[in-house]
Amino acid sequence: MLTRSIDIALYWLPVDSADSDQLTSVSVIYDNRRRISTRLKQLRTGKRYAQAPPSRMRRMISNIEILGVTETGDTEVGANFLLLEARARGTHLWGGRTTYRLRETDGGLRMSYKKVVLVDLDQPVPTLGFLL
Repeated sequence: MLTRSIDIALYWLPVDSADSDQLTSVSVIYDNRRRISTRLKQLRTGKRYAQAPPSRMRRMISNIEILGVTETGDTEVGANFLLLEARARGTHLWGGRTTYRLRETDGGLRMSYKKVVLVDLDQPVPTLGFLL
C-alpha cells in the first residue's frame, strides 16, 4: 500500500530558459497547489473574463520520453507540445517543451510538477487566461 501524498504541486512557466532556477528567476507562472486550485475554480465559474467566451483549443503532444526518477521517487517525463488557441481576436499557436513529474499514490499516478518552456519565450506573452 502506497502512503506517499501529493500535497506538493508546482506549475511553472519560466520567462528565460529551460535551465533557469525556479527560485531566483522571473516567471510568467509559478503556482503551488493552492494557486492552481484557485485558477481552476475561477475558470469553472464562467466569470474568468480573460476566458469569456472560452478559447477553443486543441493540443498535440509528441516526443514523449521518460527522463528518469527524481530524488523523491517521482518519474520525470518530457514531451513537446503545440496548442492552437482560437478566439474572437484571432488564433495563437503556443509551442514548447513540457516536463512532468508523476508520483505514484494510492489513487494511481498523479502529477506533482509541470514546467512549460515556450519556444518563443523571448517574445511578449499575450493574455494567458488558461493553463498550457
